[in-house]
Amino acid sequence: MPTPHNAANPGDIAATVLMPGDPLRAKLIAQTYLEDVKCFNTVRGMLGFTGTYKGKRLSVMGSGMGMPSMGIYSYELFTVYDVQRIIRIGSMGAYCAEAKLRDVMLVTSAWSQSTFARVQNGCEDDVLFPGEELTGIIRRTARAIGQPLLEGRIHSTDVFYTAPGAFDFAACSREKGCLGVEMESFALFHNASACGKEAACLATVSDSFVSEEKLSAEERQTSFDAMMRLALEAAIV
Repeated sequence: MPTPHNAANPGDIAATVLMPGDPLRAKLIAQTYLEDVKCFNTVRGMLGFTGTYKGKRLSVMGSGMGMPSMGIYSYELFTVYDVQRIIRIGSMGAYCAEAKLRDVMLVTSAWSQSTFARVQNGCEDDVLFPGEELTGIIRRTARAIGQPLLEGRIHSTDVFYTAPGAFDFAACSREKGCLGVEMESFALFHNASACGKEAACLATVSDSFVSEEKLSAEERQTSFDAMMRLALEAAIV
């Protein structure tokens, strides 16, 4: 049945869901890549769509920004709508010179200072992992289509605007092994584990703390195409 955040009925959402943060990007993906598209949610502007990609049923839905928002939507997808796999497709800021603008990163673990997992079910871990099977599918799909991948740990943070000097990204990279930063994967990985489901994360480098380079809004739109195509191909395996 519908929830306070999702108007979909059982059966409206596919077993695999791609989740960009931006609901308008979800709409773009649906309109650009899917056929026979149906919008299943407009509540709070968090757009969700189901269609087919190369004949396989697939859904795409925005997660919103940050762990609380990702936590709500991914939990409902897993528990209310029986979604089996979620692939996050988002942007990241680079913490090291190795991660360059437009690189596509397959996240192999997420470190966070967040209390999300502890509050949700008492989990005290500060490093969480994606689903091994789904991550392996993405890795093999990338090789098959010739898509280069950067792999490693990401910093999943609760705070976008930190006070000057309050956080040392270089120390985070050096001491925690984080290649970059985003705001959702820790909550997604936790919910998947808690619900016995699979989750993975792909992220495109959109800006760099090292070089201070960043993509424009228009460049983000076009540069994310490689990540989206990889996620689509992996989602139908």
